[in-house]
Amino acid sequence: MTVRSKSYLVVALALAVTGCAGGNTHDLLNRTTVSVPASDIAATHEIFVATTRQRATKDPRQVYDGDRSLTTSFARVDVTVPKSHQVGAIERAKGSANSNPAKDFTAKDVIFYEGAPQFAKAVGADIAMRGDRALVFVHGFNNGFDDGIYRLTQIAHDTKYSGTPVLFSWASSGKTTGYIYDKESANAARDDLEATLRMLAKTKVKSIDIIAHSMGTWVTMEALRQLAITDDRDLGGKLGYVILASPDIDVDVFKKQMIRYGKPDKPFAILLSADDRALKLSSLISGDKPRVGDYGNAADLASYGVSVVDLSQAKGGDRLNHAKFADNPMLVQLLGNRLRAPAGLASDQPDPAQLNNLGQGLGKAVGSVAEIVITTPFKVLTIATGG
Repeated sequence: MTVRSKSYLVVALALAVTGCAGGNTHDLLNRTTVSVPASDIAATHEIFVATTRQRATKDPRQVYDGDRSLTTSFARVDVTVPKSHQVGAIERAKGSANSNPAKDFTAKDVIFYEGAPQFAKAVGADIAMRGDRALVFVHGFNNGFDDGIYRLTQIAHDTKYSGTPVLFSWASSGKTTGYIYDKESANAARDDLEATLRMLAKTKVKSIDIIAHSMGTWVTMEALRQLAITDDRDLGGKLGYVILASPDIDVDVFKKQMIRYGKPDKPFAILLSADDRALKLSSLISGDKPRVGDYGNAADLASYGVSVVDLSQAKGGDRLNHAKFADNPMLVQLLGNRLRAPAGLASDQPDPAQLNNLGQGLGKAVGSVAEIVITTPFKVLTIATGG
């Protein structure tokens, strides 16, 4: 394939991705207040935010835009979920229309913190109130600030996560044509995520769980690598489970990151799928090199001490198949719960019954006839599931 023909193919694939993304703007706040009966609201979630984005000045409804900031900003966004919400979906208004709280996820309030100390005090109080757990979500490529807020709200709501949800929002441009810009933004955000994790570890939190998606897995792996360099890779024993969903990381680079990080002491899982079309585009842009999220050799990855869950035969929520982890969000919760068990997959003698329960739980979460293959450093488990 010539350079010119490859360029045309990249553009064509990018346009296809754009078509899947829909016509939403990145507006988060309503122009005017939309009131509905309290009975129409299922829940309100307080999403704490650490971000390397700049405040949106051209369109304040976005709150934060895609431009980079050299410092980390902090906020909290309160989001309501409609009672009509369906598990795995993010119901939102089309275009720049106001959100209807009776039908849509709706951001009803934003609180800005003056700096890290004020934020640490607020998030620490929330963590103590909610049971000493925190869930950090790191979004992926082509995400506006609104996308990350709504996705974490959906994950927290659908999984019934009992701890404090914290969004780390790096400066993605929110455009399909911004892949290289996003990659550089991800690089620039590594120190900020590391600092945010260290900040959380200084609270009374007992478990800091991390879910990262797509290019956000790169930011996460780099932050974990930097923690390892300072001999604090498990945050003083407070790091919980790490879930890397559809990792947009070169396989060789990931191996080097894991070599530096070392074999995990805590549950560490990779969710991948061979039919991930978004990662096909990423691979093409990156010189036809495989990405971790669609890599065909699970045993190779598992040799670095991680557990690999192959969802290739599970149905995704759209034709990109890039967000299966959230299309069936109970999968993430079940996986996390099982991997945190005392006889976890990281032990020298894994419990076959526990592995089987994990697989069956995953199968129920997927909710369709499929075959889920779980590869650990010790065992390969194939589970046939039925909806």
